[in-house]
Amino acid sequence: MPPLTHGDAQDLLARYKRAWERRDVELAMELFTDDAEFRFDPFEPALDGANAIRAWWNATVAGIAHVDFDAERIWLSGDTVLASFHAAWTEQSGAGRIRTRGFLTFELAPDGRVRRFRDWSRTKNVGIDSTFRPEPVADAPGRQRSP
Repeated sequence: MPPLTHGDAQDLLARYKRAWERRDVELAMELFTDDAEFRFDPFEPALDGANAIRAWWNATVAGIAHVDFDAERIWLSGDTVLASFHAAWTEQSGAGRIRTRGFLTFELAPDGRVRRFRDWSRTKNVGIDSTFRPEPVADAPGRQRSP
């Protein structure tokens, strides 16, 4: 792989942003190698491989809406892209608006896909998204209730 440029890093983060904001699992999976390691918490076990990563993305995007993601600063070190970021989303179950800030690392394989992903972030519920109407939750056949 030729040396990474700042433009390469920006392109990677733009694809990551599109995957999040569109809640597009297929687009997200294009970023990762089949044997990638994916870690959203440095103190929890990693997700290893495409099946585990896909399952995490499927479960995560199924429960959120109104996603915003922005990289603030980007650094390069060898085959690694590092970025500070902020993001926000709405929980579909109760319209809670969540904000997060953190730091990401993407270690790239020779083909330019991510082989190791790390995230260190702080997340906070900042209120209710008044523009979002949660879907009713079924509690008995034929009956709906709000969360």
